[in-house]
Amino acid sequence: VGSPQKRRYPSGPEPKLYMEEGIKYSEELNVAVRAVHMACYLCQRVQKGLISTSPDQVKSKDDDSPVTVAGTFDSFFFLFLFLQNWSVQATVSWILSECFGSQNVSIVAEEDVQTLSKADSAGLLEMVITTVNECLAIAPKFGLKSPDEALGASQVLEAISRCNSNGGPVGRHWVLDPVDGTLGFVRGNQYAVALALIDCGQVVIGVLGCPNYPMKKEWLNNHEQHERIVSKLSSPGPDLWEEGCVIYTRRGSGEAWVQPLVHGDKKFEWPNFAKKVQVSPIDDPALATFCEPVEKANSDHSFTAGLAHSVGLRKQPLRVYSMVKYAAIAQGDAEIFMKFAKAGYKEKIWDHAAGVLIVQEAGGVVTDAGGRSLDFSRGIYLEGLDRGIVTCSGINLHEKIIGAVYASWDSSNL
Repeated sequence: VGSPQKRRYPSGPEPKLYMEEGIKYSEELNVAVRAVHMACYLCQRVQKGLISTSPDQVKSKDDDSPVTVAGTFDSFFFLFLFLQNWSVQATVSWILSECFGSQNVSIVAEEDVQTLSKADSAGLLEMVITTVNECLAIAPKFGLKSPDEALGASQVLEAISRCNSNGGPVGRHWVLDPVDGTLGFVRGNQYAVALALIDCGQVVIGVLGCPNYPMKKEWLNNHEQHERIVSKLSSPGPDLWEEGCVIYTRRGSGEAWVQPLVHGDKKFEWPNFAKKVQVSPIDDPALATFCEPVEKANSDHSFTAGLAHSVGLRKQPLRVYSMVKYAAIAQGDAEIFMKFAKAGYKEKIWDHAAGVLIVQEAGGVVTDAGGRSLDFSRGIYLEGLDRGIVTCSGINLHEKIIGAVYASWDSSNL
């Protein structure tokens, strides 16, 4: 896509995934992986700024949603969240447009540009411009080109406004979630940057950045992660960067790969210590680990608990923010992810597209609760979703969960 004179592809040796000449979407995946690495770098800077500015201000209620010491989720935290979301959208949009030509880039994303364009948002816009330019200035670290000159307000707003596509069954649409798991981000816990490419209604590229993904599986369910990050900020040591990764795949490859984040003065180089990931071989429910959302607002924990018991799942659920749940299954750190939304809630494509493809190419199974494939071709929502989403590391576990859903559904109040 795009005219050759407008393309600015990254240079450098290519990883195993791209070595076959003429592989479809290889150029797009190459750029997407680097863009997500850059976005993770940006997110880490903003999150550390949030935590170091007010490390003791974030508390937690019983439902694991954050509140300030005054009991309200105030403008201080919204400032950081909006700064992060708009900055990531502007950065990724600019990179994709530079590489493939803005006329060829359609992006589906959550934040629009209206609020940021208002006169009383001038201070926030200035912060976004500064953050974006600081990030783009180090683009060569990731094998990408920096702007010839720092971006101004009109260019940043234009990049964000490009993220206004509604997707659909025709053409190519990038799907971006700049911060999936905002509560995890605020608490210094798990969150993700997700970028996918949909072509004619099918997800063909999935890239998932998990800046806080731990080296040790047991840390995933550790609600003291905020304290660990604060501790690192105050007394950094040689293990400061022992977490964080980017997982990626291409439709039909039958492979998914994980790379560590780039830290310090190091530069991103293919294959960047990439290794192949694969789902867990466990198919005994008694040994399986299942994930579910932390938040109770849009997910029914009691129903998933009943399902877990009915199929013989005995372990405590792994409650994790964001699409990191998909990353855990793709890497074999968990076997099942179940989400059954409460009445009235509609799943959005940016919350699932990248993670679903990564799990599938790593050997897993993802369907709705009726056993049907998820449909990403009908706009910003997963329209026609049958009750919920069931993700498993293998077909045997998947069939048991689907069977349990049918057996239990009539007695539920979802």
